[in-house]
Amino acid sequence: MSEATGARPVRAEDAFDVDAAVRWLRTHADDRYAAGLAGEPEVLQFSGGASNLTYLLRFPKLDLVLRRGPRGTKAQGAHDMGREHRIQAALGPVFPYVATMVARCDDPSVLGSDFYVMERLVGTVPRREMPVELSPTQATSLCESMLDVLVELHSVAPAAAGLDTLGKGAGYVHRQVEGWSTRYRRAHTEGQPDLERAMTWLDEHQPADVGSCVIHNDYKLDNLVLDPHDPTRIVGILDWEMATVGDPLMDLGAGLAYWVQGDDDPDFQSFRRVPTHLPGMLTRAEMIAGYGERAGRTVSGDDSVFYEAYGVFRLAVIAQQIFYRYANGQTTNDAYAAFGPAVHVLDRRLARLLA
Repeated sequence: MSEATGARPVRAEDAFDVDAAVRWLRTHADDRYAAGLAGEPEVLQFSGGASNLTYLLRFPKLDLVLRRGPRGTKAQGAHDMGREHRIQAALGPVFPYVATMVARCDDPSVLGSDFYVMERLVGTVPRREMPVELSPTQATSLCESMLDVLVELHSVAPAAAGLDTLGKGAGYVHRQVEGWSTRYRRAHTEGQPDLERAMTWLDEHQPADVGSCVIHNDYKLDNLVLDPHDPTRIVGILDWEMATVGDPLMDLGAGLAYWVQGDDDPDFQSFRRVPTHLPGMLTRAEMIAGYGERAGRTVSGDDSVFYEAYGVFRLAVIAQQIFYRYANGQTTNDAYAAFGPAVHVLDRRLARLLA
């Protein structure tokens, strides 16, 4: 079997009853998986991400991935395994970049919470550093592939995929600005920035919705699976936890929050989690322009600042929500402590954007 980059022994606080999960899976998975489920699996945990927990179940003849929510207090509507499973199952027939769903469990007596199992998408997943060498030409091609796939996703008609009920209609931009502002205030902890200036600016400068389509809401390099033989080709997209029906430019802005360029200041460079700094990678401005060309949309300079600032603010809220769990003893994972300082970095980034 291929190497599973980023898969490590399961953390003690994230362990689960493997035997119970396997027994349930053998009873509920489709018959075509019967042979692959023979034997006892090696269980590893993927280290990427800090929200839902992701595990590799490595059977002798089959690799599967199990997803479940974290322990501790959760934001309202977060970590909905049924929703995450439903979105991918619906997208599968019309969008070829999602994993095949195997089974979903909503019986808390099995593991104590909902979970689902899917086939593993095999390929290369970029992390802070690119696991394979990219030439500048290849780096440019990868960025262009990212834009092509994002536009392809945004071209999926929600009704055709059976996902039209995910959306709440017009007003998506306003709901996001209001909702993320409320979440930040609820998750605020002592010593963290209040972000009130950014929240006021976003409220006063929000554009109208430009459309309504299926959006991923966390579209970034380390949620992509690249062809192991061609790192410019995307074969899959991971982590559909926040996918919904909404404004496509808000999806673009959310992803660009992670886009740290090679010429950014050292403060923002320290925040980098994906290899967007490599020679040949497009700039944030080029990504916005490239998306607009492909999607047939013109994004003004003022609006591009809004979408980028929204993405950075939203990321600060997510980081603060994770840090809140650490600060309040809901997790002992020391890696989560770094999300507190990350909010300060993003606060300074917002100040520069809005200056």
